[in-house]
Amino acid sequence: MADVAASAGVSTMSVSYTYNQPTRVSPATRDRVHAAAAALGYAGPNRAARSLRSGKHNSIGVVLGEKLTYAFEDPQARRFLSGIADTCLDADTALMMLPNLHRDSDIARIRDAQVDGYVVWTTGVDDPVLDVLAGTGRPTCVQGGPEHPGLNSIGIDDRAAADAVATIALRNRRRPAIVALRPDSRRESTVVHGADASDISMPVTRARLEGYRDACIRRGIEWSTVPTLFTTHNSRAEGARGARLLLRDNVIDVILAMSDELAFGALDAATGAGFDIPGHLALTGWDDSPAAAAAHLTTVAQSLFDQGRSAARWVLGLSDTVDAAVWNIETRGSTGTPREVQ
Repeated sequence: MADVAASAGVSTMSVSYTYNQPTRVSPATRDRVHAAAAALGYAGPNRAARSLRSGKHNSIGVVLGEKLTYAFEDPQARRFLSGIADTCLDADTALMMLPNLHRDSDIARIRDAQVDGYVVWTTGVDDPVLDVLAGTGRPTCVQGGPEHPGLNSIGIDDRAAADAVATIALRNRRRPAIVALRPDSRRESTVVHGADASDISMPVTRARLEGYRDACIRRGIEWSTVPTLFTTHNSRAEGARGARLLLRDNVIDVILAMSDELAFGALDAATGAGFDIPGHLALTGWDDSPAAAAAHLTTVAQSLFDQGRSAARWVLGLSDTVDAAVWNIETRGSTGTPREVQ
């Protein structure tokens, strides 16, 4: 750097500013520095060395409990990641995607990532990566939980929201079924009557199931009669497959889906089989995605963009606290009103 400064006829501070804070030097100075650097074969300050000196990487790691393509395919994950990216833009920080499929190589990659902290999307209470993240000592925020010593979390009260949306759907109806997100990391699809939430390791799935159960019991519905179909992944096709199985015996009159994508698939299957919505069947979703209003879907509304942004701000030290996540119910035609139910 000193050689470049001497060749350009400027101070070493001017050379440093040219590369690190270019707005602090004039265009003419920047041009002289770049010309001298090119002549001397100087490529600029070594960012890796600077990171070693400062202990800061200007990068945030996003740990996905899914394969990497999920981040681009799933609408809810995209909105959450957009919120993180918005904070990165404000903070001039890079974003590193770190898939976690529970392989040893994944754990090592996450632990050794050159990042200043982590935001976690989708994991279970028994995931060993939680201990690994806590052990790094870097700030970490988990969307949707679980609560874990040394880590922060962000998310709505899923149990209360599930209770509220199910209560709306169960007006004048008594035969619900649930299309659920996956219960654990095994990705096995099963149908369980009277599902026990304590057996579920994914905290979001567990809390939503508990909320649906609360609403059913308060309505006087015997929980042991309520079928829950656990899906292998969150997609419209998986929702349609699940709904077709649940509708096969034509005995249910409500489908409570744990995501809008699953609900859209259930809507496809139900209307394709000749069920009238909401005359024969009420349907609810979750997240209030952009397509939910056009589909007249009653759903739980939450801003995953805001949650992603707040989590990243806390991790990067731009905020002292994680914002409280809020939710509300968007009541639309898929649950109808009592006079519309046939």
